[in-house]
Amino acid sequence: MRNLHRAFLACSRPEPWKRGPVLTLLALLLGLLLLLHATITDFAGLGSLVENVLPWFGLFIPVLLATAVWRRSLSAVTALLLPAVVWTSLFGGLLHDKSHPGGDLTVAAHNVGAANPDPTATARSLAASDADLLALEELTPQAAPLYEKTLAKTYPYHAIRGTVGLWSKLPLSGTRTIDIMNYGPLAATKSAAAKLPENRALHTTVTTPHGPLGVYVAHLGSVRLLPRTGFWTTSRDIGAAALSRAITTERNPRVLLLADLNGTLNDRTFTDLRTHLNSTQRTSGDGFGFTWPTAFPVARIDQILYRGLTAHHSWTLPATGSDHLPVAARLSW
Repeated sequence: MRNLHRAFLACSRPEPWKRGPVLTLLALLLGLLLLLHATITDFAGLGSLVENVLPWFGLFIPVLLATAVWRRSLSAVTALLLPAVVWTSLFGGLLHDKSHPGGDLTVAAHNVGAANPDPTATARSLAASDADLLALEELTPQAAPLYEKTLAKTYPYHAIRGTVGLWSKLPLSGTRTIDIMNYGPLAATKSAAAKLPENRALHTTVTTPHGPLGVYVAHLGSVRLLPRTGFWTTSRDIGAAALSRAITTERNPRVLLLADLNGTLNDRTFTDLRTHLNSTQRTSGDGFGFTWPTAFPVARIDQILYRGLTAHHSWTLPATGSDHLPVAARLSW
């Protein structure tokens, strides 16, 4: 009781509340950034860039707290409640394991990397995942035949359209390309044959014992951090809009999107996708499930999104020769 009384007296004095005005301001600004990130201007891609690294702003909270305690600044400690509460509301749900038993469909997706030095080893590693559906992105003309040959025994059905492909233990039908790269007045002048080699998205229907399943495989355009123009996302954003339009008009009630989005789901670019699809990692994963870069993953840009299904478990697979980690999920009807 005596120590509690001393602490109360210390807090009632004006000095601890006057200390650390800069720390207090920084804490409030951090809280407002987390709370109002969607209102940050996207000039030079600033808003998109902030949202792609948004979870990492939480690291400033313990740093500021330690400094506030060292400075004995009660105002700063109190101000830190704002970013702590907002960060927890945004990302706290990802920190515990939401997986549960069950699921009769296992799917996996992987950007195998155009510079992958050993596509055959990558294919063998992915086949060992026992996925029923396996989506690959960034296939090259040289590597695609190696994946076809290595995966043939495990997956009797497959479809490749340009740089993306789907391997399946279940029959596929109606496979078609989804043009997410060509835009503007010149797009209409390109023939389908001219577009195919660089195609980065496809749609197919998987025949299952429970009925048809619409599956999209996509690799959105790359983003660049450029000295003069900032965070360049034009190609990716146009592709995201085209992909969203296709999924919005999809008549199949059961849909999967297996994709390298080149951005996290916190990015405002994917608002429409978040509206129409759920993330397996958010509903059945454990942690953030970061996938890129392999050496030290800092963002989950590889996604398994769904609707009309129930997700039971979501996880990352072991590293391959790619700079992305593969992702997998188990779902049921």
